[in-house]
Amino acid sequence: MSTTARVVDQAGVETGSVELPEAIFGIEPNEPVMHQALIRQLANGRQGTASTKTRSDVRGGGRKPYRQKGTGRARQGSTRSPQWEGGGIVFGPHPRSYRIDMPRKQRRLALRSALSSKAQDGGLLVLEGFELEAPRTRAVADLIRTFDAPRRVLVVLGSHNEMLEKSARNIPEVRLTLAGNLSVRDIIGADTVIVTRDAIEHIEEAFA
Repeated sequence: MSTTARVVDQAGVETGSVELPEAIFGIEPNEPVMHQALIRQLANGRQGTASTKTRSDVRGGGRKPYRQKGTGRARQGSTRSPQWEGGGIVFGPHPRSYRIDMPRKQRRLALRSALSSKAQDGGLLVLEGFELEAPRTRAVADLIRTFDAPRRVLVVLGSHNEMLEKSARNIPEVRLTLAGNLSVRDIIGADTVIVTRDAIEHIEEAFA
């Protein structure tokens, strides 16, 4: 069974349909691999710079705050102990790497699964072309409004389109990316994915 998608022009008028490559848009989605790829991307985006000082790092506390016996209070060796105000932190965060590795085959499978899921659910459209003499935000807004796209829209380009990129950058719910930079997080986070004709070729070449 072939997978097809609707084709629209820059005015939002449906001009036909196109058959999508089965190897990319027609496979059975592998949800566990998609989940693993999403967790990996989120983890690799963490800076891991949070840091706290232990009692050995905090300044001061070189002598006992008071004598060992005879005060009626518990013995204390330093004012930099964790129970003191201004003391060290116990088991606090320290700089670390959250990086998670994932085999290339699995990463590509996750992308194909995400694209196939969108295509099979009818959430993927093909844009015939987009040409403007000057950037116009209204042109992109009208395009999205024409085919009743839900709130979050991902536009995938095969190559840079300066007019389209400048026209869409002021619309919060629209995100643009190149086919070579496509990620599972972008696809899953979008309600509708709009792919240009040349982007399909780039995706097939990169992820088949």
